[in-house]
Amino acid sequence: MALLRAAPVLQLRSILSRHAFSSSACYCRSLRSSHALARSRHLVKTRQSSPPGASGTSRAFMSSALASEASQEKAGSQAYGSEQIQVLEGLDPVRKRPGMYIGSTGPRGLHHLVYEILDNAIDEAQAGFATRVDVALLEDNSVSVTDNGRGIPTDIHPTTKKSSLETVLTVLHAGGKFGGSSSGYSVSGGLHGVGLSVVNALSEALEVTVWRDGKEYQQKYCRGKPLTTLMFRPLPAELSDRQGTSIRFWPDREVFTSTIMFDYNTIASRIRELAFLNPELTITLKKVGEESNKTQYTEYCYAGGLVEYVRWLNSDKKPIHDTVAFRKETDGITVDVALQWCSDAYADTMLGYANSIRTVDGGTHIDGMKASLTRTINNFGKKSKVIKEKDISFSGEHVREGLTCIVSVKVPNPEFEGQTKTRLGNPEVRKIVEQCVQEQFTEYLELHPDALDLILSKSLNALKAALAAKRARELVRTKSVLKSSSLPGKLADCSSTNPEESEIFIVEGDSAGGSAKQGRDRRFQAVLPLRGKILNIERKDEAAMYKNEEIQNLILALGLGVKGEDFKKDALRYHRIIILTDADVDGAHIRTLLLTFFFRYQKALFDEGCIYVGVPPLYKVERGKQAHYCYDEAELKRLQSSFPPNASYNIQRFKGLGEMMPLQLWETTLNPETRLLKQLVVDDAGESNVVFSSLMGARVDVRKELIQNSASLINLEHLDI
Repeated sequence: MALLRAAPVLQLRSILSRHAFSSSACYCRSLRSSHALARSRHLVKTRQSSPPGASGTSRAFMSSALASEASQEKAGSQAYGSEQIQVLEGLDPVRKRPGMYIGSTGPRGLHHLVYEILDNAIDEAQAGFATRVDVALLEDNSVSVTDNGRGIPTDIHPTTKKSSLETVLTVLHAGGKFGGSSSGYSVSGGLHGVGLSVVNALSEALEVTVWRDGKEYQQKYCRGKPLTTLMFRPLPAELSDRQGTSIRFWPDREVFTSTIMFDYNTIASRIRELAFLNPELTITLKKVGEESNKTQYTEYCYAGGLVEYVRWLNSDKKPIHDTVAFRKETDGITVDVALQWCSDAYADTMLGYANSIRTVDGGTHIDGMKASLTRTINNFGKKSKVIKEKDISFSGEHVREGLTCIVSVKVPNPEFEGQTKTRLGNPEVRKIVEQCVQEQFTEYLELHPDALDLILSKSLNALKAALAAKRARELVRTKSVLKSSSLPGKLADCSSTNPEESEIFIVEGDSAGGSAKQGRDRRFQAVLPLRGKILNIERKDEAAMYKNEEIQNLILALGLGVKGEDFKKDALRYHRIIILTDADVDGAHIRTLLLTFFFRYQKALFDEGCIYVGVPPLYKVERGKQAHYCYDEAELKRLQSSFPPNASYNIQRFKGLGEMMPLQLWETTLNPETRLLKQLVVDDAGESNVVFSSLMGARVDVRKELIQNSASLINLEHLDI
């Protein structure tokens, strides 16, 4: 997915609520440039922006010196011979193109470094040699990962004539996970032999310690090159049987574009997943603070495995039957499945893993699971006469409504797409998963007729809701979103017809809508005011959702199409959907309702990077004839500290967008060159599901507990009392 470069990572719940609930479900990327930078970089397509009503033409010019330099560069670029062919050796390719190996040089890539080392430790556990992994986030922004596995081999490698430890740290495609009889692992998440060497290449310092054969080995590296030789010392007699590996690394500030800061909750979310997937493994996470009382520590161990995983995901829902779990091994491929339907859920959560690696884009194991579930439920529906008409059958959407399902496969030779492993491609896995689910799930339903009746009833209700909403769905399908007559009356559209450069602001109320409409740039900015709060679709079925006028306006204005159909980005009318609400409790609630709608209705909008949250300034500071805008408390304090001690100034706290004049709103919130945007990207679908269910679901007791546990994070000065 194409992401705009961004500053610090914020968390979803701090966007969903003013109470800053801690979570790692969704990355929120701040998009704001300083006055010293070209602010138009925030747009996918650079443009000149002028305040409303301004006129004039832009004129491009170039000095003679610049023209001469450009001419020389052009002449140089036309010369193309053998001297222009570069050969990158060792780990140079990684440092030249880091995004190719870790996805990005922003926060996601930074955390991917931890996952690469962590996955190596997990592979030792899957091989049956490690029972414990300790992860520590240290004060100097370094990370250490320690396991009690076999330890990386330290003897001389016959090919490289270096130690095996130095080989795997400095040579791409060197490792023990290439499969076959000579492999050190029967099943592993690492396949290409590049994970550890990539982390080494992108770290300004790395220290490795290996305990093996009664000795402790140590070596230090800098940006992929060894600083010391491999040194060792014998272990004391009482520790002579210690085995394992410890990697500590400091990410390179020359590579990563954002502030190097590891988020505890983001890493904790990944560790929790791994603990669920590996029941016999204990994983600890510690973050060392500057003060002893700020140290965080959590230990993860789930003996129940996937059953506990499903129970955790459904902790704030109402299950209609006990968790169904089964496991089967065929042709060396192991399939683990756990699933459960809930009565108060109208979306499905299906998570896939291959060798403990989360396949966020699915793959053959997920395809096999979906096909088998749909076929099995339809067979039982027709056999039990629940489906009476021959021409009607449950679709996958009907069967999976309210379903939480985990599919974990262990494959000796998995085929992933790319180093970041987002999709599994093995065709044989689909057949094995289909067969496993068909046999095991059929047997369970035959032995538990009560559960079968409840599941069939849930699917039948989903089918009835879909039929009841058919007329509204057809209205959405047939109305051309390109005709102005089909667009909502309150939508102030932009003149541009190119979705890539168009953006829409969803604002609350006519007051804010009026200011936004007057202050916007009509060429590429559209405004859609909402009347009050939209429907909470977390608690409503599809029929109720399509009958809601505000939901219909959103679907028509954005060109979203129909829920459940394949997402088509080219059908979107705007590629930047910006939620712009007031900085008060009602604004936070409306923002949460909108995010819930987008997540449940069309989650692909997050995957494509289309969802943003606009951030208006919280304060206006007037000193003499100068006006300063501050977007948070820290910025306000920095501004105040820059004033002389006896300075006289006035502070205004904004709570609503309607308080601003159109020109103020343009300067602070709408102008691409000066505004602050936050881009929302779902990083963990399971955690995101828990966030939305707990915040917007029907279980009041769960939400109350969440608020009580997060009470210490509230800034009392910001409460509207």
